[in-house]
Amino acid sequence: MSEERVVGERTDTERASANGQAGDGRQGGDGRRNGSGRRGGGRRRGGGGEQLMVDRAEFRSYYGRPVIKAPSWSPLDIGGYFFLGGLAGAGSLLAAGAELTGRRRMARAMRISSLAAVSASAAALVHDLGRPARFANMLRVAKPTSPMSMGSWLLTAYGSATGAALAADLAGAAVPPPPRIRLRLAAPGPAPAVGPLLRALPAVRRSATLASGALGAGLATYTAVLAADTAVPAWHGARRELPFVFAASAASAASGMALLASPPGESGPARRLAVASTAAEAVGTRLMRRSLGPLVSEVYEQGRGGRLMRAAEILSATGAAGAAVGGLLPAAARRGTAARVLAGLSGAALLAGSVCTRLGVFHAGIASAEDPVYTVVPQRERLAAAESRAKEAAAKSEAGTADGPRRG
Repeated sequence: MSEERVVGERTDTERASANGQAGDGRQGGDGRRNGSGRRGGGRRRGGGGEQLMVDRAEFRSYYGRPVIKAPSWSPLDIGGYFFLGGLAGAGSLLAAGAELTGRRRMARAMRISSLAAVSASAAALVHDLGRPARFANMLRVAKPTSPMSMGSWLLTAYGSATGAALAADLAGAAVPPPPRIRLRLAAPGPAPAVGPLLRALPAVRRSATLASGALGAGLATYTAVLAADTAVPAWHGARRELPFVFAASAASAASGMALLASPPGESGPARRLAVASTAAEAVGTRLMRRSLGPLVSEVYEQGRGGRLMRAAEILSATGAAGAAVGGLLPAAARRGTAARVLAGLSGAALLAGSVCTRLGVFHAGIASAEDPVYTVVPQRERLAAAESRAKEAAAKSEAGTADGPRRG
């Protein structure tokens, strides 16, 4: 090794000791943790390679400031946007299933809740943007590579389909068919086409409900893509698992709303969905933490994000248990007051659990962006792993080249 390299390494270490800054941005300057987040002293490179004479310099950022800029999103606006979009999208899927299976009251309740949720979701987004014109400007172009652009169009199309489905449903229920005698006594001229329009309302209602359900599947998960498309470590590192977590959370919220708003005789599918979605969310959350690794997954276990995620697990499990117990009751007992109270409490717990999940993911992401260790240390570990794989491949190639002449 050249003398300049040794001197340079010593200078870096001396500066780290003089600054007294933490190796990972959180510990004191005691030199116990190296840039890869592991303890250790000097290291040697085998095979006659380069040998470091001193410890690797500790990781530190400029005055401890973040390496990336955290999103300037409001927790209530964007966290609410995440939750309400999922509730609306999954609720439309339940409404479509109820429409196809003849559960008219459940379908209507989910149409109403989905339209209210998507309206509140759009209002939260516009409030975070600052001016309604900014949302309108996003509709001037359609950019397939931009999750925000596609999400804006998806939100608009979904809201239109959901509104049309609910309007057709309410119009068909509120306006009775006109008596034929009135048409005969009408003034001369073409008869009003009220009858054919009313007869077309069921087809319009069903078509719009199915379209809303198809768009709702994308609306329930696109916010996960929107978050994962950023450089935030806790979101981008979980880009493969986060959409599944959001989908399960949305299904849990929709099943909770169905338990609250649907008659007991039609809420059987919602009870089964509550149990399945809670289990799927628990599995998806654990896979997400495993994928992030022990360092970045800390933000989902500590601080505000960790508290919210633990609350989400407890609330969702409680709501799913209540839904399962209610489904085991006899048909006559489900119509009683106690069963209705149990269904209401279970639905409220499922909704609250979904809110905690979305806010927990939001705050965990912000925490990972504000602490530079979650950005730099995983990058160094990935670079070190790539370097190790390259060396192994080079060693195997050299070994194969050396064995070739011997065999010849």
